[in-house]
Amino acid sequence: MGDREGTLRSSTLDGGLTVVTERMSDVRSVSIGFWVGTGSVDEADAQAGSSHFLEHLLFKGTARLTAREIALAVDSVGGDMNAFTTKEYTTFYLRLLAEDAGMGADLLSDIIWAPAFRPDEFESERQVILEEILMHADEPADLVHDVLAGALFPGHPLGREVLGFADTVSALTVDDVARFHGRHYQPGNIVVAAAGLVDHDRLVETIAARMDGRSGGRGPERESPKDQTGGRIDIDRDTEQAHIALAVPGPDRDDEDRHALSIVEHVLGGGMSSRLFQAIREERGLAYAVYAYRLGFEGAGALAVYAGTSPDHAAEVLELIEAEVESVANDGITEAEMEAARGHVRGALALGLEDSGARMSRIGHAQLVHGRVLPLDEVYQRVAGLTLDDVNDVARRWLSGPRTVATVGPGGLRSAPRHSPAVTGLGS
Repeated sequence: MGDREGTLRSSTLDGGLTVVTERMSDVRSVSIGFWVGTGSVDEADAQAGSSHFLEHLLFKGTARLTAREIALAVDSVGGDMNAFTTKEYTTFYLRLLAEDAGMGADLLSDIIWAPAFRPDEFESERQVILEEILMHADEPADLVHDVLAGALFPGHPLGREVLGFADTVSALTVDDVARFHGRHYQPGNIVVAAAGLVDHDRLVETIAARMDGRSGGRGPERESPKDQTGGRIDIDRDTEQAHIALAVPGPDRDDEDRHALSIVEHVLGGGMSSRLFQAIREERGLAYAVYAYRLGFEGAGALAVYAGTSPDHAAEVLELIEAEVESVANDGITEAEMEAARGHVRGALALGLEDSGARMSRIGHAQLVHGRVLPLDEVYQRVAGLTLDDVNDVARRWLSGPRTVATVGPGGLRSAPRHSPAVTGLGS
């Protein structure tokens, strides 16, 4: 008998790899992802960019397939294949018709376990990545978040850009990247997730057969960054807007406070009704984009705010951001704000899981990062069980912490705002 709709199943193979699936009987597709528990935080300084380099290289060919043959195999069945690298993991995924799921699992297995690392393809992809690094540096709205991370976690790999640096990427050799792959791409450090019209047992059989007896490995050991002390970095760039990011320390990825802080995040800058959107965009017209977001890593976290504004208004906007953060820290949020945020969190979670790719991402990430997948009802219950006192206690403890500010724009800010620590660095 097949799996029921919404069934979550997981199996750990003899080699240590975990397969987790969620059945969706009302779709015709399957999304399959290999989640590798290694990212840029696990690279030595001289290796910076290795995880992202691997993300590119694994699509360049295997021992039995060229890059063109891989692309043709996916295109021929109308599939969509891609990958991404984060600070703590790297993911390779494929979405295709359920009838082609076996082929997809086989193809991804080949990519993960048997990359060719051909020297000519290595060099061509190096140039692509160097161009990507240059392109990223030309996007100040993205760059400011990297600058903020560097200020939050100085001297720690969490503060480095995932792409690496031009000098480290230029220095990496085929052997360097192959050794990195051999050390980290091991069964015990990988989760395979699939969602859609998926047959769990058949997928497990396919994945196990392609492992060719591989076993062992585990997630990398990591050292948490030092406590955040606050500070400010201004990057002088000839841009039309000043880009501002402010952060306070937050709970790490496993801390139960993260559920309450998701409510605080929404009230502060999570939507059109949020305090920052209303105060900065709607009431004063000082920004087009203003929002809050959370960072959650192993042993570290933060709550951050971003805004892009005219350089002449940058100091004013930063003061408004700091005033709202201080208000929430000191006075908390209201019952009405909490109920609206609670409804948003529940609705956004449900609406965000209406396709197989989104569901695959949820279960793959949860299994890799937390070691288990929480059923949606349990997630809802945790949010529903929060009281206003719970949320305001979390807001007071975290938002009262030291503030870190990063700006990218012409000459930095015109004047330092009232509450920011002194400038700690200036780059160009």
